[in-house]
Amino acid sequence: MDGLINVLKPPGMTSHDLVLYFRRLFDIRKVGHTGTLDPGAAGVLPICLGQGTRVAEYLMDKPKRYRAEMTLGICTETHDAGGKITHRESSVRVEHKQLEEIFQSLTGEIKQVPPMVSAVHCQGKRLYQLARQGKTVERKARRVFIYSLEILRFDNHLRYPCILFDILCSKGTYVRSICAEVGERLGCGAYLSFLIRTASGPFHLENAFTLEEIEEFWKKQDYTFLLPVDYALQDLPAFTVKEQTIHNIINGLPLAPSGIMGGVGNNNLPLLVRLYAPNGIFLALGEYQSKQGGKWFYKPKKVFRFWQKQKNS
Repeated sequence: MDGLINVLKPPGMTSHDLVLYFRRLFDIRKVGHTGTLDPGAAGVLPICLGQGTRVAEYLMDKPKRYRAEMTLGICTETHDAGGKITHRESSVRVEHKQLEEIFQSLTGEIKQVPPMVSAVHCQGKRLYQLARQGKTVERKARRVFIYSLEILRFDNHLRYPCILFDILCSKGTYVRSICAEVGERLGCGAYLSFLIRTASGPFHLENAFTLEEIEEFWKKQDYTFLLPVDYALQDLPAFTVKEQTIHNIINGLPLAPSGIMGGVGNNNLPLLVRLYAPNGIFLALGEYQSKQGGKWFYKPKKVFRFWQKQKNS
């Protein structure tokens, strides 16, 4: 079983819980996810099956979009709703213009220190494991990129005002840390009170399947939920190769320009391309290589076994 599933992760499950769930459901070992999503959060979590696990690294690097709610005037140990309250303001007064200025200043490249209750490795353990032991260790700040940060609603009439916002960010961004930063700059504190991931690369919430839906489809032998492996690579250019080159490609041998149907120029060649057989079967991910004298070729970086499966079926 090979492919990708756009899963709507329910709150209360870890990303690894989902991997175990699908291993049991489909009775296969090769299952992986494409980046952790906090146990308390819901939303899009692409799951890779079989040969789909070989494209997980490309999905992990894609931007993520979240819809979140921030509550002002309250701080927690973990910067989210799962932590113990450490501070509570008696009253909070914030102007919309203040928020807009802070949100604007947080777009672009910023530095974040991973929270102690994150899955980052340190001293051979996850940070959250050290936190459970009551330990706090020094963490290095990481660079992340915030593509957009948009306020959708500001409920300023509440005792503890709430801000509903959308964020599009790079991998490794901690939305709860964004909330803590906003609260610190406002001088009243804040925590992440709600979070849902609405997109991960090409996977979107409106097209995601619940666990119950997937299990029901599976029982009926209906594979509507399963996406092809190359769905994860749809932003890469695609070349169709000539029939006589297929054997070389699936054996990892270089693809010369003469083996590409329709011909290709020598200028602005993409670094990575998808390679397909004339009948549309996905063969490999090719990486651009050059030689002295201006010669170039595409070296199969990852080869997929769909061609052999078709021949054997």
